[in-house]
Amino acid sequence: MNRKTFDKIASVIGLMLGVFLLVLGGILQWGGNFAGDQVKTQLAAQQITIPADTMNPKATPEVVQFFKDNGGKIMDNGKQAEMYADHYIAFHLSAMPTYAAASGASRAAAAAAAADPTNPDLQAKAKAASGVVETTFKGESLRGMLLNAYAFGTLGQIALFASYVTFAGGLLFLILALLGFAHLRRAETDSVI
Repeated sequence: MNRKTFDKIASVIGLMLGVFLLVLGGILQWGGNFAGDQVKTQLAAQQITIPADTMNPKATPEVVQFFKDNGGKIMDNGKQAEMYADHYIAFHLSAMPTYAAASGASRAAAAAAAADPTNPDLQAKAKAASGVVETTFKGESLRGMLLNAYAFGTLGQIALFASYVTFAGGLLFLILALLGFAHLRRAETDSVI
């Protein structure tokens, strides 16, 4: 193959790769911005105020500092959602039975209350057990939703970082393609590689 043909092929491929990477970078940046905006919008709409303290005496200094720094703020990003879910909700739920255990206890208490509907103690226990199920369910559900927001926000950040790398690669290929086209003018037509 002669040198000029090879340079044309390499330059055109480089140009196409550069354009492809720039388009891909734009799509990744749009996806990253979309994820970040959605997390912020959805979390801010919930108006969850981050407490200044988790009440956990075993919290690490980093966790304590995070809650001090963010205390009183309205949650609006994935990191805040993760910290609130893992270090506030999870700590408080750890003092409660699991949802499965609470549900089983509630069913047993409801059955006992149904067997003796005139017994006020059994009725009170059934109501209390039902309240524990409701609290556990709500806490675990909120924790799961916040961790999903954290995951979605993290994927958005990864997409943004990937867009930067992709833009850099696209620009590099465009520069190399332009250098290849410039080299075409100087290449000897009959040189062979």
